Amino acid sequence: MTNPSKEPTPSEPKGTLRGPFEPWDFEALSGSRSRSPEYNEKRLEARRRLLALGKDAAKKVKSIGVSLEARSSLHNPHAFNGNRVSRLWTYLVRAKAEKARLRKVLGSDLAKDLDRAYKNIYLCLAIEHDALEVSLRIHADAWYDGQNLLRRVKAEGLDGWLSVLNTLEGFRLGLDDWKGEWRCGKLTRESLEEYLRHYTPGEHQLLVERRWPVPTDPEQRKAILAGEVSETMLAEVLRLVPLYEYCAWSRTSDFLFES
Repeated sequence: MTNPSKEPTPSEPKGTLRGPFEPWDFEALSGSRSRSPEYNEKRLEARRRLLALGKDAAKKVKSIGVSLEARSSLHNPHAFNGNRVSRLWTYLVRAKAEKARLRKVLGSDLAKDLDRAYKNIYLCLAIEHDALEVSLRIHADAWYDGQNLLRRVKAEGLDGWLSVLNTLEGFRLGLDDWKGEWRCGKLTRESLEEYLRHYTPGEHQLLVERRWPVPTDPEQRKAILAGEVSETMLAEVLRLVPLYEYCAWSRTSDFLFES
């Protein structure tokens, strides 16, 4: 998987494409095509579709009082992505006003580079050659949000976090690139205690994700994508908002420097 900590902040494409995904959105991410600039235009179309979906999600989230901004990843091979685009995604990250508030709390030294998405908790809509994904991620470098979550759990106990995670049946709680996983909807206090014994902000990525395999056969893929795939992804990312609110540092969840 591309490491977002090595990726520059790209300018967003002009215009968005709202509509169902198409087979070439996936083919342009496969094998040798993922390394070829020849498929940049195809990947740009997929990037625009994802960005449109992200902007729709941001509007819906704002209507319930959470301010997030949609930003998208690089669609062209570049030194920062190892000259390969095997994954495209849209981030939903805290808006500029929230970043400004966080900077005041952290101070200029700690808040350096906060503008980069991976320095913040974020929601993600992504496509790969053979998969679709909706997730919430706290990158290892998003130390502030990871620490805020741990301090909230320490202050309030596990029940609140356990409750919100268990509303997300179909998602899994993961730790970095570890093979172990914790299935949402079936989590227990004991399983979360096990997770927290291993999770360290600043060292590990925390993720809550749902993935759907997409057939590699073009005809089978076309048949599946003719359905309401985009609407399903939009609905699923909205399901993650209560978890985002629980974990993220904000005015209503401020445990960052509490003992």
